[in-house]
Amino acid sequence: MTDQEKQQIAIYRNQGLSYTAISNRMEISVNSIKTYCKRNGLGGVRAFEKTNGADVCACENCGTPVKQNPGRKKKRFCSDKCRNAWWNVHQDEVNKKANYECVCTYCNKPFISYGNKHRKYCSHQCYIEDRFGGAY
Repeated sequence: MTDQEKQQIAIYRNQGLSYTAISNRMEISVNSIKTYCKRNGLGGVRAFEKTNGADVCACENCGTPVKQNPGRKKKRFCSDKCRNAWWNVHQDEVNKKANYECVCTYCNKPFISYGNKHRKYCSHQCYIEDRFGGAY
């Protein structure tokens, strides 16, 4: 593949042409076009340009493009790792509705239980003390 062909491939990819369309125009193997594009960072240009950002949005944590599936809820993150990292930084935005105030059966101290309004003990230590008398 000559330098001129490589430049032409880059131009075609930036215009939004597919590997097959470039292959047909230049009479070069589709696999050669695909390999060259992926090795030189031209792999995702067509997909992103074609959608004009309508079906693609940026990950809220790292900013990489996240492809959206039509008819589904909008994806905000590119991976579970990014999702967990973002929520760990933005704890104040977590909508915690299931906070219950309880009183410990053993030490009679008030504590907040999340998600379980029938919780009896404030800690594992109080549970052991009450249930087994401290012998563990």
